[in-house]
Amino acid sequence: MTARQYKYLTPHQVDSFMRDGYLRIEGAFSREKAAEWTQDVWTRLGMDPDDPSTWTEDLEERSCGDVLPRAWGAIGELVGGHDRIHPEKKHWSDGLIVNLGKAEYVGEAPPDPKSLEGWHCDGDFFLHFLDSPEQALLVVPLFTDIKPQGGGTFIAPDSIGKIAGYLAEHPEGVMPTGFDFRGIRDSCTQFVELTGNIGDSHNSIRIPRMITNPPVSLLEPFVYSRPDPSEYSLVELKTLKELGRDPLNGDGGLDFQIAHAREGVVPKRLEKQGKWKVEMEERMRVRQLQLAQQQQHQQTQVQTTAQAPSQAQGVVA
Repeated sequence: MTARQYKYLTPHQVDSFMRDGYLRIEGAFSREKAAEWTQDVWTRLGMDPDDPSTWTEDLEERSCGDVLPRAWGAIGELVGGHDRIHPEKKHWSDGLIVNLGKAEYVGEAPPDPKSLEGWHCDGDFFLHFLDSPEQALLVVPLFTDIKPQGGGTFIAPDSIGKIAGYLAEHPEGVMPTGFDFRGIRDSCTQFVELTGNIGDSHNSIRIPRMITNPPVSLLEPFVYSRPDPSEYSLVELKTLKELGRDPLNGDGGLDFQIAHAREGVVPKRLEKQGKWKVEMEERMRVRQLQLAQQQQHQQTQVQTTAQAPSQAQGVVA
């Protein structure tokens, strides 16, 4: 039995993902692309980038944009091929999650991850099953450099097996809020703050952190019992490994069957995000009006300057 061959992922990256359950892809897109996607963020926030006293509220707006080949290639190989990805999830836009920190955090010691609140399992918009296709992979593109204590997302790699085991035991599905997140957090010993450079907790150094959080959805659910072992995706293999299965070495997969219909969930965040969207659209409208007025004023000045010599000449005459 042989595993898949990979074009974009190196053997080291494959081994890293199978060990840790996450992968860091450096230089996935350029600083120029990041600047293009973030150029209007301060207008949308209604804040002054040079005045931290105006940074009163973080921005959290999720949507999806075009991914450069290096990142997109790796994403496809992790989930078993681009043909398995839902077409509506093949594009990202400039929906940003911005962490601006708070003045009272400045100078604090690095936080103990176990003391942090807000631990969760991403995917608040669907009933969770072990094979759920709605969020096959979570991608965290960095649109700003993120240093330690700079608001990077914390993950707990050793929680993967705990979550997978719980989902395997509950084929009826689990609501997004139905996990014992505090208990899982307290039982974990591995915590990683996602830091890195453009293109690759709380924010206690007050350097604006901008990321997106787009899910990669599949056309069909994951399959944990495949006749041809080479058809397993790396995500499926990692999940099976956490459940004590190794189909590439003859252990067999897992015949998982759901016991409840798949269904969506309306996240509580939508009401707040709807309010933010209305406010941001108004700020963008005002900004566009200001730019139009400035352009009109500049054109008027050019016309006046062009007419000035003939007027002066007429006076002299």
